[in-house]
Amino acid sequence: MKPELSVIVPLYNEEESVGLLYRAIVGALDPLGMVYEILFVDDGSRDGTFGKAKELAEKDARLRVIRFRKNYGQTPAMVAGIEHARGEVLITMDGDLQNDPADIPKFLEKIAEGNDIVCGWRHKRQDKLISRKIPSMVANFIIGKITGVPIKDNGCSLKAYRADIIKSIPLYSDMHRFIPAMTSMAGTSVAELKVNHSPRKFGVSKYGISRTYKVIIDLLVIKTLLTFSTKPMYLFAIGGLVSMALGGLILFRSVSGLFQKGNVDFMLASGGLLFLILSFYYLLVGFLCELINKTGSFRTLAHLKKTVE
Repeated sequence: MKPELSVIVPLYNEEESVGLLYRAIVGALDPLGMVYEILFVDDGSRDGTFGKAKELAEKDARLRVIRFRKNYGQTPAMVAGIEHARGEVLITMDGDLQNDPADIPKFLEKIAEGNDIVCGWRHKRQDKLISRKIPSMVANFIIGKITGVPIKDNGCSLKAYRADIIKSIPLYSDMHRFIPAMTSMAGTSVAELKVNHSPRKFGVSKYGISRTYKVIIDLLVIKTLLTFSTKPMYLFAIGGLVSMALGGLILFRSVSGLFQKGNVDFMLASGGLLFLILSFYYLLVGFLCELINKTGSFRTLAHLKKTVE
């Protein structure tokens, strides 16, 4: 039978947590009486994580294990799980036992109420204050202001999605934390839910303040997509006009030297011509992007909007 629910769990060096996590998920879902599957995605673990997960899968057909040859990161692991998931509703969560599988039924209730995405909110987060909690609060505030989607805890991996929504979203880098913002243009309904959060029992955290620059870059990408995805010509037209203005100004400056000093600064004039050529390049790329957006096959947001409606 096709599963109603898929639970996706990226794993990286979580050998001691795998068995406990599996039993916790099964204990939370069995009483619901629904058909479900569990997908463990081993993100290139260097310990016995894959071996333990494989042993569990051999005893339970509801558990499937996906293995990466090397460590690619949390978002690619989630993408692999999402692509292989067969359920109508998808739940993602961390594999370090800090997320509580007992919260899953509450997410399903929120989805049943008509929400497309339900985000977990670790309101009593059990992490270090300086290195984890404060940077997270600052990041959530900035993300909310820039994207216009004020989620209290973008970094919480415990989320629920309608499958047809999440499978239409292109994810890469660390984009999983921006899914609510990426789907906002399609009019998806997003809800938040307070969830339990436990201290890490085994191993060490794989993430820290060092990834801040990645989040900033991804945030700039998301803002650009949200602003110009349906009107790319605006973005390239701005760049073209700026380049044209600079080129005209530089050429005027170089030509004016002919009347003042009797000669032309050819290096300066060459720079002006390059800026003018660049402006036409911007405009041509803008036209191409408009053509792709209007008639091409890369219309993910348009497809998503039709799906939601």
